Order: sequence, then structure tokens, then C-alpha cells
Amino acid sequence: MTFTGRHVLLGVSGGIASYKACTLARRLVDSGAVVDVALTASAAEFVRPVTFEALTGRPVLGSLWEPGRALAHISLARQPDLLVLAPATANLLARAALGLADDLLTAILLARSGPVLAAPAMNDAMFAHPATQANIATLRNRGWSFVGPVVGSLAEGPSDRPGRMSEPEEIFAEVERLLRGPASALRGRRVLVTAGPTREMLDPIRVITNRSSGRMGFALAQAAYRRGADVTLVVGPTLLTPPYGPAVERVETTADLQAAVGRHLPTTDVLLMAAAPADFRPVTAATGKRVREEGALALSLEPTPDVLVSTRERRKPGAVVVGFAYETEDGVAKARVKLSRKALDLVVLNMVEPDAGAEVATNRVTLVTAERAVPGPVEAKEDAAERILDAVEALL
Repeated sequence: MTFTGRHVLLGVSGGIASYKACTLARRLVDSGAVVDVALTASAAEFVRPVTFEALTGRPVLGSLWEPGRALAHISLARQPDLLVLAPATANLLARAALGLADDLLTAILLARSGPVLAAPAMNDAMFAHPATQANIATLRNRGWSFVGPVVGSLAEGPSDRPGRMSEPEEIFAEVERLLRGPASALRGRRVLVTAGPTREMLDPIRVITNRSSGRMGFALAQAAYRRGADVTLVVGPTLLTPPYGPAVERVETTADLQAAVGRHLPTTDVLLMAAAPADFRPVTAATGKRVREEGALALSLEPTPDVLVSTRERRKPGAVVVGFAYETEDGVAKARVKLSRKALDLVVLNMVEPDAGAEVATNRVTLVTAERAVPGPVEAKEDAAERILDAVEALL
């Protein structure tokens, strides 16, 4: 995602989390945005203005009383596409909720009619206080969006209650959702993504599974969330940390996956079946571990449910359904068979290659429909996810 031509005003208030605003400012600049930074007087005690000037390449805004800025708060309220407050301290939220305008940042907020995203950061008791909760409710009612706070270590030590500011990458995801979402056909749509392998038990210790890591499905879920979708991610066993944003449901077996998909299917506008279910399971799973000394082991296997086929009669009318195929040969022909047999709108084809597909961070996908097959380059799975979602939006 590029924010070229977009203008973001980053408001920084005085808290220990102010240092994270530096990372956020750099992330926004690297995305192509024009970034102005407005510091409160207390924020400038934590991070000096020259730091933000070096990161953004623009003068830092600090006072209503600087020469030439008599009406700066009006233009800075109107011009930016988005105003981000990170960190948003309890004091800043209280002043904003009351409509105070006793410094440059609060004057900008009082004159602002466009979107505002706040990332609260404070002591957990301060966040839980009824006054803070009332102020946040007031600001939500005025149209503000919020990200966090989260549970984690605070300046004074560990805590099991919210108060810690969300990480810069999580804030950036919400920035992208607010800036990109309004123009996306996925905005407000319910998107269901499946990811990772499933595994079938041979005995209490051993399983049948495959090499899927879940990276492609995770990239799709995060990209759909950033486009403004309401995303649920159903994920099989994986060591990956789920992406920020989507609701996550964990499953183990193919039957579990089928049940989870079935629960969400009636309200799903877009189904992205990036999971790699195990195709076979033991007819009977052993109740105890079979030891090597017993000699050769013969397994009797049966097919697992075909999850995509099972959805055919229960899909929401007009839903876009995307299947994934991982093949060793005759990929496009096999993808088209799957397209027809499973009544899909699109098949994302992966061929087995050393630098694409399972267990690596890159992929080479071919987007297959009944009319054409569009190959792509070897690219990061995050970039492949964007191309896939571009194709999905064209089908909505």
C-alpha cells in the first residue's frame, strides 16, 4: 500500500510511549505520506522536535504563538486526510472531550471535522477510571476511531489490564484501514479466510498433515482487514502469530475446519479458502502409541470432507468464493477442473517451486478463471495477497 499524495497529521502528547510515535512517523513517511507532527509541550519533554523533523523532513508544529501561524490550527484541521493521536494520553482525551483548545493540538482537534484515530496510552488505572471511559465514549460518539490500548508492560512494570499503547504497526494497520477502506469494494464486507494445515490423529502423538505454514492466508486476512473488511480468520495448527485486526478461530482437523466455515457461511460475502486441509485421515485412530519394535505399520485411510464442495448449497447469494490449488503438474488444467466442480469464482494456483509456496515467505500465483489464467512473479506473500484481493474486488 502506498499513501502517495495523502496527508497525515500526527499528534503526539506527553507520555512515555511518545518514543513509539517516532517509528510510526517513519512508517508513514516510508509509505509515501506527507506527515506533519504536532507536539504538545509535555511531548517535547519526552522526544525533542528535531527528532520528528529529521524523520519527516518537515518543520514540527508546537505552538499557536509562533510567527506566521495565527490560523495554522484551522488549515491543519482541514487539510490532512487523517489525524492520528499517538500516544493519546488521558489528559489529551479529557481536554478533547471537553472541547478545550488551550494549545495547538487541541485547537486543531476542536476545528477538525474529518477522521481522527486515537491510540490511548496511560497507566491501567487511569484508563479504567470512569472519567477516561466517559471521555472515550464521548469522542467515539463524535466519530473518532480508536486503536488499543492493549495489555502489556507499562512504565511502572507489568500489568494485566489495558493501558499500553498499541504497537506502531498495529496503528499503521488502522491508518491504512481508514485511508484505504473508503475506496475499497471490500469495505464493510464480511470476509472469511482459512489458513494453514489441518492434521488428523494417527495416535495420541502422531498426525497426518502437510507443509502449509499459513503465511498466505495470514497475508490475505491482514490485507482484507486493511481494506476495511470485517475479517474472520480460521486457522489450523501453525507457529505463526496471527495478524493484527481479524477475529481468529483455531481448528485442528478438517472436520473442525468444515464446521467453522459452515458457521460463518450464511453471512460471508467473500470466502478465501487458503487453508490446506489434510486430504486423508485414519479410518480408526489408535488410542495408544504404537512402538517401532512392533514392526511394519499398515494404515487404512479414508478421504476427509471436501470443505469447499460442502459449501456449494449454503453460500450467501452473490458471495465470491476463491479456492486455492497447489500442484506439481498441469496446474491450470487442474485449477479449471476445481473451478467448475466446486463452483468457484477464482482459483489461486501455486506450483511446487523452491522459492514459492509452502514454508517460504514468497509465492508465485496464477489467477485462474474460466476465461483466462494470469501468472504473477515470485513475490512476497503480502504482495501476492494484494493482487488476489484486487481480483476479488473486480468480482464484487
